[in-house]
Amino acid sequence: MKKLPIGLQTIRRIIEEGYVYVDKTQYVYDLLNGSGFYFLSRPRRFGKSLFLDTIAEVFSGDRELFKGLWIYDSDYGFEKYPVIRLDMSSISNETPDVLNDSILGELRVIYEKEGFEATDAIPSDAFKRLIRNLHSKYNQKVAVLIDEYDKPILDHIDKTEMADANRRVIRGFYGILKSMEPHLRFTFFTGVSKFTKASLFSELNNLNDITMIDSYANICGIPVESLDEYFGEHIASLREDKWYQDCEDMHELILSWYDGYSWDAKTKLLNPFSLLNFFGRKRFHSFWYSSGSPKFLIDFIKRQPEIYTSLKNFRITEDMLDAVDIDKIMVVPLLFQTGYLTVKETLDSVYGASYIVDIPNFEVRNAFNLHILSALTEKEADHTGMARMEISEALEAGDLQKMLDMLRGLFASIPYQLHVPNESYYHSIFYAAMSLLGFDMAAEVSTSRGRIDATLELDDKAYVMEFKYVDCPPEASDEEKRALFDKALIEGLGQINDRGYHKKYIGSGKTIYKAVFAFLGRDNIEMIVECG
Repeated sequence: MKKLPIGLQTIRRIIEEGYVYVDKTQYVYDLLNGSGFYFLSRPRRFGKSLFLDTIAEVFSGDRELFKGLWIYDSDYGFEKYPVIRLDMSSISNETPDVLNDSILGELRVIYEKEGFEATDAIPSDAFKRLIRNLHSKYNQKVAVLIDEYDKPILDHIDKTEMADANRRVIRGFYGILKSMEPHLRFTFFTGVSKFTKASLFSELNNLNDITMIDSYANICGIPVESLDEYFGEHIASLREDKWYQDCEDMHELILSWYDGYSWDAKTKLLNPFSLLNFFGRKRFHSFWYSSGSPKFLIDFIKRQPEIYTSLKNFRITEDMLDAVDIDKIMVVPLLFQTGYLTVKETLDSVYGASYIVDIPNFEVRNAFNLHILSALTEKEADHTGMARMEISEALEAGDLQKMLDMLRGLFASIPYQLHVPNESYYHSIFYAAMSLLGFDMAAEVSTSRGRIDATLELDDKAYVMEFKYVDCPPEASDEEKRALFDKALIEGLGQINDRGYHKKYIGSGKTIYKAVFAFLGRDNIEMIVECG
């Protein structure tokens, strides 16, 4: 049984020391026989660095290293080329000056290794000189591989001025590559985000973006159909573990946790980081999510909780995927690029492609839900986990009063500055809280006579819900508040009955609960329920 390459990103060590390697060399072959200037966006810890290392080793000319892999038996000549490889995630970027100095330092290491004298004080000048010198020394064109190109921006995405200042630095640095084309054999950028609309690559307009090209959909990640080929022995060994002896379908369980990623809606991929860690520890856990959740994404949703309610089966155009700009962040494209959403369906038209995106699997959904709810309520994740269990028990028992008491506690925990006095805001918060607690709610459900605010189905129960917000004067007495509550609750229940929102469940065998929630403010929530 081959060893698991957990944390390894160098193909030479993986192959020579007998680790599992999912063969991606056919993609290397295709790229090396193509235009030569490429860009690829994929989430963190999805195999980008290992793929870049594979390209570098192919350029080393060591054919025997790849014996048994696809490219070994191909007609590729394994000619040796000089390689410049820069990992921007290892370069300091606290300020533009620090970023400049750190890039220059990395280049000087290569200068010293190659026996060149480093005299340039500007990174872009040093970069150009290095490319020319390598071309001259080896009489071969140069391959340039840049990993995590966007790290200096993403590290400061919540600080617009600093992010933009760093963008200007790396834009100038990357921009010299176009003028260096006569000296270049191959150029490949990898990263998480796509800042093309921010003019990051405006100078390098010959870059071929392969992110959403179908033929490269599987370039990173582990294809579902390859699971047994590469990990069959590891799956078999799980049967010896007491935790999985009674598991009827191990494959289905693994897929539900770590599968679901796709860039073409046809092929499905498993998260390699999570899958390897699962086999290593023999326990299901949110490995990928726990390895580092971007705080800026949580902060965006914390400021606009209604964003989360729209994530399920969200439609996004191809242009929107390229529309990530530093000072006008669109959260859904960034969630897709960072791995929290994936393509579920592709829709083609004469106006271009669009995509239906959704959360990929249980690992991401479960961890993301708990962390966002924890952020919204400023309570620890273990508290929100307990709330999930208690609200679930209340719904199963049809005890909406108990659920209301729990929700009051959650709402009371949300800071005052996050509250907005309108109905849609409270509707969104409620929907977000229930979704984040793991309940599969449907929002704004269309019927022939209107739109139901929300529905929730269990095996034997169906909840039809309406939300009402009433603007209540701060000085209102308890009696005045009670009157406002009563009016809103009766109006909401009448709306459900008059428009027949509950009728779709009649004859289903489910007990129907018609529930109206009225909000007078952050700490004032009341409910009325009618059963049947």
